[in-house]
Amino acid sequence: MTLDLILLQAEEAAQQGSQWSFWIMMILIFVVFYFFMIRPQTKKQKELQKQRESMKKGDKVVTAGGIYGEIKEVQDAAFIITIAKDVTIKVAKESVFADAADAAPAAEQK
Repeated sequence: MTLDLILLQAEEAAQQGSQWSFWIMMILIFVVFYFFMIRPQTKKQKELQKQRESMKKGDKVVTAGGIYGEIKEVQDAAFIITIAKDVTIKVAKESVFADAADAAPAAEQK
């Protein structure tokens, strides 16, 4: 009877060990997921938000729809963008990005 009790206790200990290893693996997976997926995306979003807040009249931009233009006016939630002579459009700030083609020559001049 003692041998059965010892085997039973050993089996329970093995099950508890496997439960702990399961939780440790789940935590490790979450940590890896956070550092390789969530954190970089959050940093990218913050940088993009700072860039949009720093845009001013005269900056060249590209909309999410691929329209190139120049900021004519900055409003609370939108930009008024000139895309051709006497043609202006109102675009939400979230859909505007700095024009990388114009930023590259400026960076080379420094």
